[in-house]
Amino acid sequence: MEKYKIKNLSCANCAAKIEDGVSKMEEVDFVSVDFASGIIKIDAEDLAKVKKRIKEIEAEVEIVDIDESKEDEEEFEVKKELTKIGFIIFFLVAGIFFKESLHNTPYHWAEYLVFVTIYLFSGWGVLRAAGLNIARGQVFNEQFLMSVATLGAFAIHEMPEAVAVMVFYNVGEFFQDLAVHRSRRSIKSLLEIRPDHANLIIGGEVKEVSPEEVKVGDKILVKPGEKIPLDGIVLEGNSMLDASALTGESVPRSVKEREDVMAGMINKSGALTVEVKKLFGESSISKILDLVENATSKKAETEKFITKFARYYTPAVVFGAMLVAFLPPLLVEGQLFSVWIYRALIMLVVSCPCALVISIPLGYFGGIGGASRKGILVKGSNYLDALTTVKTTVFDKTGTLTKGEFKVAEIVTKNGYEDSDTLKFAAYAEANSNHPIAQSILESYGKNIDHSLIGKIVEIAGHGIEAEVEGKTVIVGNDKLLHSKSIEHDKCDIEGTVVHVAVDSKYVGYIVISDTIKEDAIKAIAELKRLGVRKTVMLTGDNAYAAKTIAKKLNIDEVYAELLPEDKVNYIERFISESNKGDKVAFVGDGINDAPVLARADVGIAMGALGSDAAVETADIVLMNDTLSSVPTSIKIAKKTRRIVWQNIIFALGVKGLFIVLAAFGLATMWEAVFGDMGVALIAILNATRVLKTEN
Repeated sequence: MEKYKIKNLSCANCAAKIEDGVSKMEEVDFVSVDFASGIIKIDAEDLAKVKKRIKEIEAEVEIVDIDESKEDEEEFEVKKELTKIGFIIFFLVAGIFFKESLHNTPYHWAEYLVFVTIYLFSGWGVLRAAGLNIARGQVFNEQFLMSVATLGAFAIHEMPEAVAVMVFYNVGEFFQDLAVHRSRRSIKSLLEIRPDHANLIIGGEVKEVSPEEVKVGDKILVKPGEKIPLDGIVLEGNSMLDASALTGESVPRSVKEREDVMAGMINKSGALTVEVKKLFGESSISKILDLVENATSKKAETEKFITKFARYYTPAVVFGAMLVAFLPPLLVEGQLFSVWIYRALIMLVVSCPCALVISIPLGYFGGIGGASRKGILVKGSNYLDALTTVKTTVFDKTGTLTKGEFKVAEIVTKNGYEDSDTLKFAAYAEANSNHPIAQSILESYGKNIDHSLIGKIVEIAGHGIEAEVEGKTVIVGNDKLLHSKSIEHDKCDIEGTVVHVAVDSKYVGYIVISDTIKEDAIKAIAELKRLGVRKTVMLTGDNAYAAKTIAKKLNIDEVYAELLPEDKVNYIERFISESNKGDKVAFVGDGINDAPVLARADVGIAMGALGSDAAVETADIVLMNDTLSSVPTSIKIAKKTRRIVWQNIIFALGVKGLFIVLAAFGLATMWEAVFGDMGVALIAILNATRVLKTEN
């Protein structure tokens, strides 16, 4: 799928028409046009045919490469637009003030001269667009409605009102463009975290290159004040790093030798020499940029509905206005055509669906952008909608509810073995494992591992490890593993993770691994319940006693322990089947081994998972920081976004419906209709931009 900049796209309704028209082409497998970001994504066999079809739908619109568009990208010129609007408003007011004098000239030529001049100056673009659209068979759009309404007003000699409609249409367009520009700028500022160069160290010399040119294993220098261009590990130096662009955290973090750093972090103090661990395309910053830029292609059902609604709503109003204009004078004696045509024109002015088709995508765009600034990457507005109906939240334990920072807390030996023997056997068996528990055992052992003493190793998923160490068969794992091997052992009801050790089918003892609950976990669970989550669940492979102890501390409703990865998927499916219609089940995991469960849940949320490719690919929402409080924050943002979207829908349809009824009964003027159209659109757009100010 290719991504392009779409230029000269004047309205959200036009974007919807292009998407609908292009999607029906046989050569096109996928298309998504996002008005808010000005991006079109296309998966097509023949791009030339797609460009031709777009020209047929909207003559002035063109698609260009992203890089090409950056070179000639124009900023929205606020002063220039305001000057133009101020100029036409001044002459409109002057024309109204001197209307009687202008009217009294022969054949009213001065009146026509003033008002036609202002009308053409303010509305030529609208008239031209309407003419081009009609020539291509695209009749029912806002330009057509504005043109018919204003030309009709001229025909019945309501010139000031006709000009006022076009003038205030321009005002509305200005505020629409300003709101969209600000929303795009908020996303653009996020995308500016992309590093523009890397200082590559070659033979003791430093050469400035593009990040894409750097390979895995290369060494780069990161100077104070620079962005780290690629993921890697610090070889030399220590510094403070600003990670706010990645995680939303405002407090800088310290980094020293042998610690990992991610692309996009800003080096605040000392120089760092970093060994690159990932290519730029696989780095954390690339994942973020890709997620943010692609998020708007996955549209919420509300967006899809409004786009479809607008296609039928506008023609319905046009035909309704025609009936109002012609039926009463034809059927009722004494009714004047001029009166009913005026009423019909008011209906046309007020009927534009732009308040809906602009403000709703803008609201979701703002919600995604606001969440991104808090370190929450939402892959589409459909997932924002899904978050609002989450009633069951399921958590993994290790690394999600707890810190995942394991320490050996206690060693208990049996059958004459020493503590050092138990720890040594466990360390050698776990020597090749990257699991956090294995790493804590190796750290506690603290000696070099002689790999020549290790033979065959068999990892038993969800249970533990069986390994040959010094010719002995060593089993290290949980209670289930020892049961499966028929080895008698202690039943350990201990707070903490218990690792049993057996040698040649003889029980050696157990190691207690402690983990601590995250500081914000209790508050986050309580906040979720306050937000309407009815049930919280913990799924873990840990022993039942330790799991229940942590669940009780956190006030989690249900806990299921000693589970295999496939067991977790089965439980998620059960929760989904038991949910009420419309209710969603969310799963929150740390992304290390939770990809299947993240994929199966209605909403998969990966915590602190930028290092896990599987989690980023599979999850619907990625929390770039490691705080559990981001889960309720994401739900708050989703609820606020949906609330604003529905405020706009109800407000716009309510006001427009009221004005259409008032116009039909002769109780509304065209001046009031201008507010019913552009005023409503402006209020809806400004309301949509509120979502950018996300809650804590």
